[in-house]
Amino acid sequence: MSDEHHSGLLYGLEQRIPPLPAFFSALQHVLAGLVGIITPPLIIGATLGLGDWLPYLISMSLMASGIGTFLQSNRVWGIGAGMICMQGTSFAFLGVTVAGGMWVKAQGGGPQDMMAMLFGVNFVAALVPVIVSRFIEPLKKIFTPIITGSVIALIGISLIKVSVINWCGGEKAEDFASMSNIALGAGTLGVIVLLSCAKNRWLRLSSVVVGIAVGCIAAGLSGQFHLHSLGDTLFRLPTLFPFGFQFNSAIFLPVALVSLVCILEAVGDLTANSLISQQSVDDRAFRNRLKGGILADGVSCMVAAMLCAFPNTTFAQNNGVIQMTGVASRYVGRYIGVILILLGLFPPVGELLRQIPAPVLGGATMVMFGCVVAAGIRIITQTPLSRRDVLIVGLAFWRGSGVESVPAFSQPFSADGRRSVRFGGHQRWAGSDSAEPYSAAGAGGDEIVKESG
Repeated sequence: MSDEHHSGLLYGLEQRIPPLPAFFSALQHVLAGLVGIITPPLIIGATLGLGDWLPYLISMSLMASGIGTFLQSNRVWGIGAGMICMQGTSFAFLGVTVAGGMWVKAQGGGPQDMMAMLFGVNFVAALVPVIVSRFIEPLKKIFTPIITGSVIALIGISLIKVSVINWCGGEKAEDFASMSNIALGAGTLGVIVLLSCAKNRWLRLSSVVVGIAVGCIAAGLSGQFHLHSLGDTLFRLPTLFPFGFQFNSAIFLPVALVSLVCILEAVGDLTANSLISQQSVDDRAFRNRLKGGILADGVSCMVAAMLCAFPNTTFAQNNGVIQMTGVASRYVGRYIGVILILLGLFPPVGELLRQIPAPVLGGATMVMFGCVVAAGIRIITQTPLSRRDVLIVGLAFWRGSGVESVPAFSQPFSADGRRSVRFGGHQRWAGSDSAEPYSAAGAGGDEIVKESG
């Protein structure tokens, strides 16, 4: 019996996987990350008044994510980590992107001027991870397992909150936390857990897909799932910089700073992915994976800007899927990439998947996001913790989770004394009817619950 089977993996990192199980495994990664990919363009588009271009922005976001994921798994010319590293639209850039768009609008620019400026700036800012990827060796002294593990655990904790909200029906649902929503999510979760524990590899490979399918059928039978229009556009080809190319240093600087922050998150995601894939995290091969992974993040962001999609980053969600299915084969990443590209080319397919009921998605993602937390804890505890390490972890969890739980704590530190309150990916100011820098309303006025990468 192979080492992969001893470690709980059905397919190791370099093992080739037959097409059918590879497709099922890839589909589960896509389902886990789909909402996270399409939500940022929905929020940004609705806030900046880009409603006429929203379908195009969503399609290009899916396509850019697919290209980035394909690059990550193949590691051609040193670009990519050579693992299943799903790329998706980053929520970290929401604030600076909307602020930049508002600045262009204040200067008298229209929607197309905003997009020309934003995507031009994003293209140049993508050079930040490209350059930083060449200096991973000294950065490893900063990005220790204590730091990266804490980041991954906190990402997982924030994702669990999103799962619970979706499980209850979504923040704006009239029947929020109703027994029907709770039962629907619980049923979906139960099917996934049951199949994930099965010894039959086919049941384990298809656990998430089957769980979501069962949940959708149950939702349809109970009247909670209604298909809506899939749109009029059946096929959409990309165009490079269709709105032109503009640049402004004042907008570039904050975007570049956010790019640096995203590198820390990516290092944590790549470290967790390596551990789950049963790879060393303290050898030259791992350092090469980090270099290639960060470089691919930058190249992926460049591709995204050229297609008019917002910046990409390595998602944490798929680490949970790897652990659930036991499939770490990097060749699955090719399937994920192709599926996402096809979703971008054929918008109705993505629109169909977007209509999966929120309680079903909440139940399906709950255990996967829990696995992300476990992966972070695993990184932290690779070696015995010193007193200093315990202090660092404690402070990280206080800042990352505690302050977010009580937003009023940040009131004295706000620029004008008003309290900045963040709801998921949305920020409002207490004592004001305005939303700064972006509104909490998504397309059509519905609240959108984010899934961050």
